[in-house]
Order: sequence, then structure tokens, then C-alpha cells
Amino acid sequence: MVILTFVIGLVLLFVGADLLVRGASRLAIILGLTPLVVGLTIVAFGTSAPEGATSIAAALRDQPDLALGNVIGSNIMNVLVVLGMAAMIKPLVVSRQLLHIDVPIMIAVSVLLYVFALNGVISRFESGILLLGIVVYTSWMIRKSRKESQSGAKKTRQVQTNKLTIARYTAFVLVGLVMLVFGAEYLVEAASTIARQIGLSELIIGLTVIAFGTSLPEIATSLMAAFKQERDIAIGNVIGSNISNVLMILGVTGLVAPNGISVAPAALNFDLPFMIAVAIACLPIFFTGHRIGRREGALLFGYYIVYVGYLVLDASGHDAQQTYSTVMFAFVTPLIFITLLTLATLAWRKKHRELAAQKQ
Repeated sequence: MVILTFVIGLVLLFVGADLLVRGASRLAIILGLTPLVVGLTIVAFGTSAPEGATSIAAALRDQPDLALGNVIGSNIMNVLVVLGMAAMIKPLVVSRQLLHIDVPIMIAVSVLLYVFALNGVISRFESGILLLGIVVYTSWMIRKSRKESQSGAKKTRQVQTNKLTIARYTAFVLVGLVMLVFGAEYLVEAASTIARQIGLSELIIGLTVIAFGTSLPEIATSLMAAFKQERDIAIGNVIGSNISNVLMILGVTGLVAPNGISVAPAALNFDLPFMIAVAIACLPIFFTGHRIGRREGALLFGYYIVYVGYLVLDASGHDAQQTYSTVMFAFVTPLIFITLLTLATLAWRKKHRELAAQKQ
């Protein structure tokens, strides 16, 4: 019965998010937004809706570990799994705006979340600051996109703007939201039962099982976008989702939670710093010729396997956990940045040689 409830919750989340993304993205195109901005805002908000519904439901049930773990785990999975898989299918070209503006914003909000969490709780006041941040970010992105469209930037394909079309896509959004709410309720209930039965903490369940379930819309959206050559939407969806997860999802969750969002020591000492490291790791990869190739995609996916291995050993209290943890911090983490730096250096040298050859 528990497994059935869990599956029903995942199905409702996935189908609801699909309807929400379809409706919201079409409505955004009607408004004349660029594909990148659609990916960073409307599509990102839609695919982040499962995280929002799940975290809010968990907070109202007084399960802050599940609420916070869901967001942290989803952000880690978005970069390492979603971007990694999309790049392995089709190399992704990175726009300058993502590299110079949106990725630094993602890193900044991740660090801000860590600062707010240092005292062991994200208060309602701090949650309000996070929520204000998403309002400012979205407003700025929409105004910037409209200016680009008016100045003759490349426009997206148009959708008929008759009343029936608008009503149809609005219905998609509303039905999707209802399905997300019920799906989140089923998912949180089933996950809590599973956590108690197998002896895992709610934080671990939130970081892995729930994070994967609520990240399915991001995975489906980015993979489909990569197949269809909509690379701005594929990458923008991931970066925008990570920004909205921290600012919007945790902002709303912290405001509705009775006592704010408490932060477990395990999340503060390992998972939040790892989320920040993953965000920072995007910069060297994105500098490798302004693209994420199959090699970089495989590298990202491999790092997620290492991360899940740590969580499993830590949750089971395995004797190898301490050695594995030491290896991660003393060897794997520096190796990650050395590898990324090497990739960036090779890309820079290749570009420099090409420029030199053109001059000759």
C-alpha cells in the first residue's frame, strides 16, 4: 500500500508538472519572451513546482529535514544528473548570459542560504528575504528579455493568441497545480513511512528518493529540450530551477512553517557545502569553450554517484564511511576542481590556437 501511494504521488507530480510546464511555457511565448528567459523563469518555476509542493507539505507536517533535504538534493541532482545526462545525449552550448549573470547568481543564493543556516534555523524573516530575491530576479529577467525582443533580437516561434488558446493553456496550468498538490501529499506521506520502516533519516530520504522524484520534471524537460536542439531551455531550466528552489521554494516554505526551517547539523556540515561546491563547479565547465560536452557530462554524472555512495554509507553506519568521507574531502573534492581547471585550460588553449591560426 505504501509503495502504491508513493508511485501515485510520483505519477501525479510528473503529469502535473508536465501540464504546468506546457501551459506556462506557451503563455510565456505569447508574451514575447526569449527561449533562455522562458527556461530560466517560466519552465524553471514549473519544474520546481514539485519541490515547492513537497517542501511546503513537509513543513506543514513539521518535517523540516524533509523540506530542506528535498531542495538541497534537487539542486545537486539538477546539475550533476540533469545537466550531465543532457550533455551526454547532446553537447550543450552555453550562452554568455548564463556564464556571466545567472550561474554567479546561483552561486550567490547558495552561499546566502548557507549563511542563513549557520545558526541552525532559517527564520521567517530570512525566508521573506529569499522570496523577495526571486521577485527581483524574475522582474529583471522579464524586462531584460522584452528589451531584447524590441531591439530586434531573435524571436521565438509564435503561438496563436486567440481567447480559446489562452484559456486552454491557462487550464493546463491550473490542472497541473492541483495534481502537484495532491501528488506532493501522497509522496510525503509515503516517504515518511518508508523512512521509518527502513531506519533512514528524513534528511537522507529527502536528499535522495524525494529529490529524484521531484527532479523528474527537470530531467524530462532538459532531456527533451536537448533532443529538440532547444539548448537554452535545457540549461536555463536547470540553472533557473536551482535559483527558484532556494529563493522561491524555501522562501515560501519558511514563511508557512510554524517555526521556520530548522537545519540539521549533517546538512550544515556536508550537504549545503557540497551544494555550493557543485554550483561553483559549473563555472570551469561552462568556460570550456562555452559548451558542456559529453566528457564534462559524464564527469558530472560520475560525481553524483560518488555523492550518493557517501550518503548510503553514512546512513547505514558502515565501517568504511569514515574512510570514504576522508577520501572525498582530501582527494575527490580537490581532484574535481583540478579536473575542471584542466578542462578549462585545454579549452582556452584550443581557442587561442584557433584565433592565432585565423590571424595568419
